[in-house]
Order: sequence, then C-alpha cells, then structure tokens
Amino acid sequence: MSQYRTFTARDAVAYAQQFGGLDTPSELVDAQEVGDGNLNLVFKIFDRQGVSRIIVKQALPYVRCVGESWPLTLDRARLEAQTLVEHYQYSPQHTVKIHHFDPQLAVMVMEDLSDHKIWRGELINNVYYPQAAAQLGEYLAQTLFHTSDFYLHPHAKKAQVAQFINPEMCEITEDLFFNDPYQIHERNNYPAELEADVAALREDAQLKLAVASLKHRFFSQAEALLHGDIHSGSIFVAEGSLKAIDAEFGYFGPIGFDIGTAIGNLLLNYCGLPGHLGIRDAAAARELRLNDIHTLWTTFAARFQALAAEKTRDAALAQPGYASAFLQKVWVDAIGFCGTELIRRSVGLSHVADIDTIADDEMRHACLRHAITLGKALIVIAGRIDSVGELIARVRQYS
Repeated sequence: MSQYRTFTARDAVAYAQQFGGLDTPSELVDAQEVGDGNLNLVFKIFDRQGVSRIIVKQALPYVRCVGESWPLTLDRARLEAQTLVEHYQYSPQHTVKIHHFDPQLAVMVMEDLSDHKIWRGELINNVYYPQAAAQLGEYLAQTLFHTSDFYLHPHAKKAQVAQFINPEMCEITEDLFFNDPYQIHERNNYPAELEADVAALREDAQLKLAVASLKHRFFSQAEALLHGDIHSGSIFVAEGSLKAIDAEFGYFGPIGFDIGTAIGNLLLNYCGLPGHLGIRDAAAARELRLNDIHTLWTTFAARFQALAAEKTRDAALAQPGYASAFLQKVWVDAIGFCGTELIRRSVGLSHVADIDTIADDEMRHACLRHAITLGKALIVIAGRIDSVGELIARVRQYS
C-alpha cells in the first residue's frame, strides 16, 4: 500500500507510454476515465489522432459505488490480472489480453476493445449477435475444463487453488447472492411497492434452505478457476467476436456458478424486454434470449465433454460416462445459482440496466416481480429441471 497512489489521467498516459508495448509510445497523449462499474478506475488512452489504443485499469481501495466507508482489498487487481492471463492461455480469442500488471499500484494495462460494445447494452437495444452465446459457451468450456481436475495435475491444481484464494471478493458474493436478499439489510435496494414480494423471500423456509445449500457449494467446491462475475456487462461483443473482461472475483469454485450467472443475466434481459419494447414486440426478442440460453449450455456441455474425452489426465475421471454425469451435476448447480442471480439483481445492492432503465414505474415493477418469481422457482425446483429444454419450458411457464 505504501507505493499506491490513485491515478490521474496524466498518470495513466505516462503509464501506458511505459508499459503499453507500442513501437511509438510518445504517440499516446491523452486519457479519458470511462469506468462506470462499482470498483475501479478505467482510462482509455488516446493517440495524437484521437484513436483509443490502450486501456489502463486501476483498483480503488474501496467500493466505488459506495465510497470509502466500504474498504476493499487491492489484491483483487492481482487476482483479476492473473485470472485473465490464465484464461487467455486457454481461450485467447474470447479473453481480453493483459499487457502488463503492477501489484503495488494495483494497475493493469490491457487490450483496447473500442471496436467492441458491451453486450448488455446491445441486448437492451435489441441488437442481436447470433454468435455470442456459442462463443460464451466455448470460453466457459475452455477455461473451466483446463483449470479443473480433469486437466490439471493434482499438485498443480492445489497450488493454483492456493494462488487464487480471494476471500474478500468472495465475501461480497456470499453476502450479495446468499445473505442480503433473504434478510432485512441496509444494502438491499428495491421499490417500496415490492415490499410484500421481498418479505415473502425472507419468510420462505424452503427457499432459504435451498439457498443455504447453494452457498455451501460456493464455499466448498473448488472445481475450476471461475471468472466469478461473468454477466453481459463484463462481456464485449462485435461482429464475430466476444471477449470477457473484469475478472476480479476470480477464484476456484463450483463450475455451475459461472454458468448460472451467465444464464441468469440472459434471463434478466428476458424479464426486462417488455419494459423496453412493449409486451407484443418483446415476444420475438424473448425467443432469441431463450435460444441464446439453449446455445450457451449445449455449446458448453458438448465442448467440455469433447475436451474431457481428449485430454482428461486422471484415470478415474477418464472413465466413460463420468464427464457426462459430472455435467449433470454442474447443470443442477447452474440452475440454482441462476435463480440467486435473478433475485439478488432485483432486490439487492447491484441491479442491472436491463430492468433499472425501464422508464415506466409500473412496468419496471412488473419486470422486477417477474425476475423474483422466476428466480425463486428456479432455486427451489433446480433438481427437477433435468435439461435446457425443461428450463426453457419452465421460463415460459412463469412468463
């Protein structure tokens, strides 16, 4: 912490000149702070022609959206950089490239993705990227398989679990996903009109038992190196391209958590579409979201099984049929974690623009209720949803 200082735009330019890897670093002359997230400073670095060339990202020692009253470890910047470097090793086409990282300053220099757009914004604007779901499934399969016991030697796996211990960021997830929405808490954030719906969550013993089981799995199952926060706001898309960013929640956890978070955010968009497009015009876009969910899971599962058949190093795990059985467990976990994502984004601290930007209050409240109802159902009946087709049928049932 002694060497740490908060960067200004001028600092970011100088740092990019030194570590951006450009042949003519003096061409970098200006910076704009564009961070709109909860945790970090993000600078775009521009050349003399006004073209953005490099990104400089610095972790702040507190939660940006709350302030200095909520301090936060700077080590999350190391964990983010190392997670992205590890994921890039196995999925370079779908992971942002890190050029340089300084743990003392909690700063990283990374690939500029100005030719891409944030997927969440595109989904809200009803701009469809037909390849995105398959590419996300590929990214998840490659990164989660290659950091799992199927691929890593047991010694290497245990060493990496230790390297990627991320207790402070995991505690945020544990609170926001599994604790806050099911109790009265000052961090919760929802319209007063939803008080009865939220009170029902607090009073549902069956739901809270299922959530407790999900939290225990999040605590205890170090299955692979997760991104830890893989939602449509941490994914950039362009025609034919998808890149994952923002992995400061990376740690070794249950594979179903990344899958469930990704599916959950597609369902949050599904819930919010009537508020943006109108009920009638939202129907076609909703079918695209369901198709995205189907493609995401089937791509992930097929690729993971193919990798397992080709590359599994452990003799027991290579037993024919085991990878398939393991994926069924991952699927059940994913449905439960998906449900917690729907609920925490509806009543907890951090919401999503898919619903929050709906102008009409009554429609926004209806979309929030839909997300809460769907999330609650998925958590409770996860074990009875045995396929992605059954999930889609259940989503339609609760629409």
